[in-house]
Amino acid sequence: MIILVDFGSQTTHLISRRIKELGVDCKIVSPDGVLTIIKQLKPKGIIFSGGPASVYEKNSPTIDKKIFKLGIPILGICYGLQLMVYLLGGNVKQGKIKEYGPAILKKDGKLKKVGDSDLLKRVDNLIPVWMSHGDVVESVPKEFKIVASTETIACAVIEDKKRKIYGIQFHPEVVHTPDGMTILETFIKICGIRISTSKMDKEFADGLVLDIKKTIGNGKAICALSGGVDSSVAAVLVHRAVGKNLESVYIDSGLMRSGETKTLRKVFKKHYKIGIKVVDAKDIFLKNLKGVTDPEQKRKIIGKTFIDVFEKEAKKSGATFLVQGTIYPDVIESAGSKLSQKIKSHHNVGGLPSKMNLILLEPLRNFYKDEVRKIGKILGLPDKIVNRQPFPGPGLAVRIIGDVTEEKLEILRNADKIIQEEIQKTKLFKTLWQIFAVFTGIKTTGVRGDGRVYGETVAIRAIEAQDAMSANFAKLPYGLLEKISTRIVNEVKEINRVVYDITNKPPATMEWE
Repeated sequence: MIILVDFGSQTTHLISRRIKELGVDCKIVSPDGVLTIIKQLKPKGIIFSGGPASVYEKNSPTIDKKIFKLGIPILGICYGLQLMVYLLGGNVKQGKIKEYGPAILKKDGKLKKVGDSDLLKRVDNLIPVWMSHGDVVESVPKEFKIVASTETIACAVIEDKKRKIYGIQFHPEVVHTPDGMTILETFIKICGIRISTSKMDKEFADGLVLDIKKTIGNGKAICALSGGVDSSVAAVLVHRAVGKNLESVYIDSGLMRSGETKTLRKVFKKHYKIGIKVVDAKDIFLKNLKGVTDPEQKRKIIGKTFIDVFEKEAKKSGATFLVQGTIYPDVIESAGSKLSQKIKSHHNVGGLPSKMNLILLEPLRNFYKDEVRKIGKILGLPDKIVNRQPFPGPGLAVRIIGDVTEEKLEILRNADKIIQEEIQKTKLFKTLWQIFAVFTGIKTTGVRGDGRVYGETVAIRAIEAQDAMSANFAKLPYGLLEKISTRIVNEVKEINRVVYDITNKPPATMEWE
């Protein structure tokens, strides 16, 4: 077992997932009382996660220094590195340059082979890594050796070989550090743990169904069905567990894409053999969102409105459980751990009201999107659902900057429809994580014919990702972008400018709001 001490990183759970992918048990714990937990569980290794705080700030999360005397190998990642340096007598300060994105790891700032290192012995001379930090290690404790650096920071990797304590400033758990799994695997081997492989198969899915059956028992459940892969997989899992005691409800909030409700009726009737009830709630959603411009307020209003409607429907069927397709990125961005910061309140997590009359059941809460897709395939769901691009629960409301109106929704639907039509003509549709339009709320001057127009600006967001915790903007061909732009400006009369978002995650999020 590996103990993973959570200092509030957005990717703590992702570190755990990577460790489990190597066939090793991993338990996430809070830094409070960690020594007692270690005594009970007797782990072979310890990992300190990253986190949003600065080690030199008052009340920043810390850990008992006795942990360094236990003789158990320790790996500190980002804040975890800085904390071990700070506690052991080194110096940490605010960096002159904050790094949020790619960097190249190398020895002492020179283009030479990485030095004599336990942790990096299986990686090449120069490797790309992913950074996300504002503070830097200025000096290391005397027992440590600086193994590698980048152009902007001197202490990117440090080691105390004698005590088997290691620290890295970058994030090995994200896909943007290609050799990250190799580094984590090397640490696991340093801990004396044998590497194996974990698998997701029919037996695994059957276990999920059995857990759900035990939870619901003879009770009734209502499923919040959106037609996306997450809620669809959740619905099928629960249906297999309780059968007719599940009622799947699709709430038409008026915030969906063009033709969405019609498509969902057709797909669910044909493929799922699960009854679906469509509830028209457009008016109440738009009424509650009227004049609201703050993204957090939007999400909370949408979350509460969904619950209000679902509770009314649950009363009719006698359901006591509400099934949601919440997945882990929703949880962590909504501040799902004690020390993590809230990035945005997902309508189905942080946007939920504090008091509900339904018991929340989220069978996919600890999984990532790619894992949910695998479960969907095991359950036999069609590719058109399993491979569907993610769509935010709050719908187009969080793709409209500013207040939400019927006019803006219609403009955005028309622009987004063109994007979807053009991308589906290409092979890119199968490789992109998401592609969509954003109503920016910015008006610009344009020319149509010989006349001046003052119209709306729409942004295109196209993303490549694996687990949604990090992502790159897609390098779409200019010809394709030009075709999409030309069609939007020509066919959606209110729009006269199209821009392309070239920001990675981090520092940006997938959606604009």
